[in-house]
Amino acid sequence: MALHPMSPLDAAWFHMDGPANRAMVTGLLLTTKPLDFVQVRAQIGQRITAFERFRQRVVERGLAVPVPYWQDVEPFDPDLHLHHVALPAPRNAKALTAFIADIASTRLDPAQPLWQVHLVERVDRGSALVMRLHHCLADGTAMMGVMSRLFDPVPTSRRRAAPVSAGLARPQPAPAASMVDHAVQLVAGAGMLLQELLKQDDPPSPLKGEFGPRQQVGWSRPVAIADVKAIGARHGAKVNDVLVACFTGALRGYLRRRGVDVDHTTVRAMVPVDLRSAERIGELGNEFGLVILDLAVTSSRRAQRLALTKARMDALKHSAEPVAMKLLLDLFGRTPKVVEDAATDLFGAKASLVMTNVAGPRETLSLAGVPVDRAMFWVPHPGRQLGLGASILSYAGTATMAVISDAHLVPDPEEITRRFDREFEAMARDPEATTTTA
Repeated sequence: MALHPMSPLDAAWFHMDGPANRAMVTGLLLTTKPLDFVQVRAQIGQRITAFERFRQRVVERGLAVPVPYWQDVEPFDPDLHLHHVALPAPRNAKALTAFIADIASTRLDPAQPLWQVHLVERVDRGSALVMRLHHCLADGTAMMGVMSRLFDPVPTSRRRAAPVSAGLARPQPAPAASMVDHAVQLVAGAGMLLQELLKQDDPPSPLKGEFGPRQQVGWSRPVAIADVKAIGARHGAKVNDVLVACFTGALRGYLRRRGVDVDHTTVRAMVPVDLRSAERIGELGNEFGLVILDLAVTSSRRAQRLALTKARMDALKHSAEPVAMKLLLDLFGRTPKVVEDAATDLFGAKASLVMTNVAGPRETLSLAGVPVDRAMFWVPHPGRQLGLGASILSYAGTATMAVISDAHLVPDPEEITRRFDREFEAMARDPEATTTTA
């Protein structure tokens, strides 16, 4: 079977798996009407074959330094990746959460292409579609392109919404740069990476420690993007600023309950920054860098926390750090896994979690003729240092915060998402108030 080179960036993410913590993305779609498995299997099975990477597995070749390649699977059978299941009684949200946690804790079959779909029937009166794939196949922006091809606009939609970039802090567009400009940017980025390495590691907290074999998940209620914008307008803040500030307040309350002195601590997040060029829109693979965001967990007042969040995220938008980090990941993708593991530990020690935002379709999509009412995903927190992943996905006018964690360190991520719900409601009412500690 034919072999195809894997890009160094994709190879870096393939090797990012930790002993118990894999670089696997898990997604969830919810419908209020039941999905028909035969129709779903036919639609996804037919359309997924258009993407070469979903018909290829990963193999490694080389004795001294194994190098990952894409290998065609022939014959390719999409039915091996499409599963039909039902929740155990009482078939409620708790049962669905337990099922997703089990799926997120299970390794994908390395002998097959690294993706899988489960149709879960009788979720309330509708269905759930749980999808997972290894991060080496695609980043958030690329997956929105896949989503737009696998699904259809609902009949009332006038047009299909184009996928939008992923990441909390996409760099500001700049005019075409010369080789000298690129060199200056690279040097500046390298200097910023050095500054990050010289910072103290994130202190001990419930988000740091020895990982166990299981993951746990939680998700928030949907919040209307129009309401998020209304909050932001009062403070000159963007949608991302408001949602990150709400999550930070939720995390502050959670850590305080777990015994952390939140007024005198540091919690940083690894944040993806979309760097996909215009000519690569629509392609699979990974095209992003990373920055380290200092979350404003020490701020007790919501307005102050929002202001600090906005200022720090604005600074990241003009930073050369993501470009330098992308080049560093490109370098790691050319080295043995043991080298990348050491570098991942080094940078991972400076943060406690991964946090990302993906702007999904603005209009409602359908699958097998059934509208998709809600969509969310869980970003991986790979390696051995980052105990939690927080994801924001906007879809059809709403946004959902989803949290995945190492179950040994954070056994109750749903407590964080419940606090996110309360933080958003409180900010909509009175952004000046002090954070609730209940």
